[in-house]
Amino acid sequence: MLNRGIIMSGDSYGGKINMITLDLNHAFLKEDVKAYQNQVRAIDEALQNGTCKGNDFIGWLNWANNYDKEEFSRIKEVAAKVRENTEVFVVCGIGGSYLGARAAIEMMNGLYGDNKPEIIYMGNTFSSTYISQVMNYIKDKEVTVNVISKSGTTTETALAFRILKQFMEEKYGEDAKNRIIATTDKARGTLKALADKEGYETFVIPDDIGGRFSVITPVGLLPIAVAGIDIDALMKGLHDGMGEYGDAALEKNPAYRYAVARRILQNQGYDVELLVNYEPQMQMVAEWWKQLFGESEGKDGKGILPDSVCFSTDLHSLGQFVQEGKKVLFETNLYVDTPMIDLTFPNDEANEDGMNYLAGKSVDWANKMAAKGTLQAHEETGGVPNILLTMPGMTSYDFGNMCMFFFKAIAMTTLMN
Repeated sequence: MLNRGIIMSGDSYGGKINMITLDLNHAFLKEDVKAYQNQVRAIDEALQNGTCKGNDFIGWLNWANNYDKEEFSRIKEVAAKVRENTEVFVVCGIGGSYLGARAAIEMMNGLYGDNKPEIIYMGNTFSSTYISQVMNYIKDKEVTVNVISKSGTTTETALAFRILKQFMEEKYGEDAKNRIIATTDKARGTLKALADKEGYETFVIPDDIGGRFSVITPVGLLPIAVAGIDIDALMKGLHDGMGEYGDAALEKNPAYRYAVARRILQNQGYDVELLVNYEPQMQMVAEWWKQLFGESEGKDGKGILPDSVCFSTDLHSLGQFVQEGKKVLFETNLYVDTPMIDLTFPNDEANEDGMNYLAGKSVDWANKMAAKGTLQAHEETGGVPNILLTMPGMTSYDFGNMCMFFFKAIAMTTLMN
């Protein structure tokens, strides 16, 4: 019999708390997580002291304390101005320069809400069709552009920005410079030089925070603020996460327990991690997570391949493989305790669809029952290891807290290689 996991304090979700909780009781771990305590403590000490591998890019670790407060205030001021005079805000960037912001905006605002200004993403593809359709869509709208690139020479972004820059100058003339915002290096690079020459508003990409971690910097904070999201609460969630996921003791740190569980499962032959969510508006969170994890540990012939699904939708396409296919993967379920919006399933007297057994129940209840049934099937019938993460809600605070959870987890797992 496989060990179904080691129960530690806080592993089971109980009551309303602000942090992400972890359940390893369905993970089929053959090792005791606590056996890694000494290694974890040594790695944590190296992280805190800045002596670990990759120490040039761990500015995210204390960013919630060290960020530039004046620049943060200016982000909110500029965002408020943009919201007053803009119908479409174009975020021009690729990878970490747009994924985090898009993940946050879609998670918190939803996919079909009354989101003003509308946020559109460019600079992340060479597709002529996509670029042409975006340019046609925005031609008669009031537009502001945020170009994001540390160097200014990333090919996809530079190509799109040249097109956007010419469009803005033809549309607005001299005023174009007041509708283009550059997020770039503080002192050097092609985009910084152009911004200084043209007089664009600029924000800084910190030298010690890599692109995949940059959603908590002006890279992500400006678009998120333009979307009307409370970035003060986001930073509060990030700050609280520093404490909640900051203890080297495994029994007190779910992020580190998750990191160790990932490494144990890889040692058991599971080289693919499938991030599972049950909220379509969190699909871009999964895309952001894939970059964060894939770029961090996918080096030197090592690493776990990050993949993702949105259930129950993808159960109808990939569910059979997960349950009955080759046993190469484990699932990490990212549950949401309280959805953004809920509704009650209606009664129908004719009941021709046979669905009246759900009448009067919450639709979110049905979603959670689907998650429970899926877990049981994949665990008991499929023999698939499952890690369970539960975040309290889908607020800006929750997003900031989630960022710190995954930052700490992937740092620990990577340094365990």
